[in-house]
Formats: sequence, structure tokens, C-alpha cells
Amino acid sequence: MIDRFIAHIESERRYSVLTVRNYRRDLEAFAAWFCRRTATAEFDVASVEAQDISDWIIYRLDTAQLAPATMNREISSLRSFFKYMRRVGVITRDPLLRIGSLKAPKTLPVFVPHTRMEELLESVGEQSHEPDFQQQRDSIIISLLYGCGIRLAELLGIHLADISDGSVKIFGKGGKHRFVPLLPELEQRIERYIALCREQGIRFGDDLLIVGATGRPLSRSTVQRIVARQMSEAGVQGRKSPHVLRHTFATELLGEGADMREIQELMGHSSLSSTQHYTHTDIRQLQGAYGKAHPHK
Repeated sequence: MIDRFIAHIESERRYSVLTVRNYRRDLEAFAAWFCRRTATAEFDVASVEAQDISDWIIYRLDTAQLAPATMNREISSLRSFFKYMRRVGVITRDPLLRIGSLKAPKTLPVFVPHTRMEELLESVGEQSHEPDFQQQRDSIIISLLYGCGIRLAELLGIHLADISDGSVKIFGKGGKHRFVPLLPELEQRIERYIALCREQGIRFGDDLLIVGATGRPLSRSTVQRIVARQMSEAGVQGRKSPHVLRHTFATELLGEGADMREIQELMGHSSLSSTQHYTHTDIRQLQGAYGKAHPHK
């Protein structure tokens, strides 16, 4: 079953060589431990219980003296594996459903560390391919907040007509609007999400992109809960909010060499007069800078 999962993330999800190697190592280590624990020669995925996962965590912490971040990565590997096993029908119950991540000994900054952001993006990337409205919508929420660096209110104000030609029109504070480039993969996710909604008869109330199953716009608190849950499941520590994803967007672009002025334009900061109607920077120039600097292009 491990080989089946590895083949899935290699060929279908196209994870990096390093990510695949980490997944295999973590899963094979757990399988070997579980077989010793149960005195069996073969790893029976369906027989793993939540208590086994808890005991595995204790075992790893005691024997390897792992840092919480390292242990959380191993938990994340198991979480992805068992989610896949449930999705393909190998198991009916996910033993990690109520297993949380370890708390870090100190508070993390208000942005998500790059490695943890990778895990979150991998998770929502998987959801974007699920034939499930809620999973695809939640994936779009995380992807837009982080991938475009927009505010929560701006996310909830996106209309279907605002998305075109590789960018999204964002209505910000003070009635100002700006155009934020969409990475091709994110644009494809949005197209899949819209197509799925139409196939399932889910209407877009007020022509808004982010809606509930009844077609009504989502509330701010609902989106905040969705973001917090997704970030928690990916093992993110500290604050979990749309603003943290927005700040992570800016932090990573800056770290990758994007110009501070370009970042401020993308985020719609009022301190730059050029953000009002893009009179000083052409959207094509912005797309080039964005595509070049964004770490997940």
C-alpha cells in the first residue's frame, strides 16, 4: 500500500524527489514499527488504530528525541497516507482524524515557515482534485489568500467576472481596485471548482466566487474557521488566520527577491499611490515580476 501511495504522489501529484523520499522514509519506518508491535510480517493498513498512532509518536519522541517540527512532519506524512487510503476505499476510518500536531516550545512568527507552507499547499493541492465541492472550495480559499496575498474581505468580494486573462480584479479598502496575477495552476483550480459547482447545481449567489453549498456567500467567521482548520491539519503552529497567509505571501516574495514596491502594489497598500488604479505599473510587468519571484510558480 505504501508503494501505491508513493506512485500516486510521484505520477499524479508530481511531488518533488525530496518530498517523495521523506514520505517513503516516514511511512516505511512506521510500518516496520507497527509490524514489530503486532508481530506480523505484513503491514495491515486497515488494522491501525488511533492508539497506535499515539504510541508511535511517544516512541519516536523517546527514542529519537525529535524536535516537535520534525515529529509533526512525520505525522503529516502519515496523515496524507491514511487520507489517501480512505479515499481509495482501503480503509473506512482515518486513525489520524483526532490526532493533532505537537505544540512548538516557542511562539512562531506571524508568517508560516516555508517548509510548513509547503505541506499546507500540498494538502490543498490534493483537495483541489477531489470531486467534492467543499474540499475544492476550501482549497481555493487557501490558495487565493496565500497565492494572491489578499485580505479576507477582498476574498469574499471576488465575483466570477473578476477572474480573466490570468489575473483577478480585487476591490480593496477605500473603493480602490487592483489586478493581482494568478499563477496558472491556481487559475486551473478555480476553473475546476466553477465547473464542479455548475455540475452539482450549486449556484453562485450574487455571482460571488466563494459560496456555501446553498449558494449563499460565506461569512467572515466561516472562512476564518476553514483557514484555521486547514492550517492546523498541516501542522502550522501559532496564529492561524487569513492575515497570516497574506503576510506569508509578502514575506516569501521578499525573500525570493521581489521589489518591495511591487509587493506593496500586489497587496494594495494605501501608502503607494500607484495601487489606486495601476497608473504607474502595467499589469503585464507585474505579472512578470510575480511569476519570476513567487516560490510556488
